[in-house]
Amino acid sequence: MEPAPGLAAYASLFDLSGRSAAVVGAGSGIGAACSGALAAFGAEVACADIEPSAAEDVSRLILDGSGLASSLALDVTAPDCGERLLAAVGVPDVLVLTAAISDRRRAEDIDDDAFARIVEVNLLGSFRLMRDVGRAMAERGSGSIIAFSSIRASVVEPGQSAYAATKAGVVQLVKTLAAELGPRGVRVNAVAPGVVDTPFTARLKADPEWAAAYARKTALGRWAQPHELTGAVVFLASDASSYVTGTELFVDGGWTSVDGRFDPPL
Repeated sequence: MEPAPGLAAYASLFDLSGRSAAVVGAGSGIGAACSGALAAFGAEVACADIEPSAAEDVSRLILDGSGLASSLALDVTAPDCGERLLAAVGVPDVLVLTAAISDRRRAEDIDDDAFARIVEVNLLGSFRLMRDVGRAMAERGSGSIIAFSSIRASVVEPGQSAYAATKAGVVQLVKTLAAELGPRGVRVNAVAPGVVDTPFTARLKADPEWAAAYARKTALGRWAQPHELTGAVVFLASDASSYVTGTELFVDGGWTSVDGRFDPPL
């Protein structure tokens, strides 16, 4: 049995100084918040997004705050997106995947092309990046991959068929890659948010009834802010989670733990 680390070592568990991180979908919302948090803990962050100007803005904010950052345009629907990322930034120590799209329609109203588009961005895009970057990390012998899933991988509502299917697929990819890459020093985990106030959910938050219903479904009675997801990401990126792989970490305000919408008279 190895001896427990000393107090100084415990204090540095979350330190990412000298490490590199690539955040895909960094241009807004959760991705932007994760980029800033990883930089705050010392990582040099490559902010990747399909919108180059959005990635540049996030990178500039990090640089203005004395962090280390760069930006690049990256489309996860490109078959060589993994190779492009590696060519631009090298093999990162940490890869965070937040890019996703949705289409809130009943299954009977979604045609093949619309379904395929969601699969390509949310699932195939994540696979391409996890495969190519994961392979490079494994060749080096270390790395942490953090893919964003969703509570919709576990619980659904009408209009979520394509999105939920892809997010469940991400979880299974994470588990499989954790099994395959673990012996070569690479950890792979998922973060599953609940309802988060971002541009991705702006239409829902703008509907007072919808926004209130989602808030009531959580144990905390409110939506999350993007920065509230960053602790999970920093944890999974750092040595604090050195024995954590193949897991799905829920950051959902208790959504998936609370049974129903009725408060019984006790």
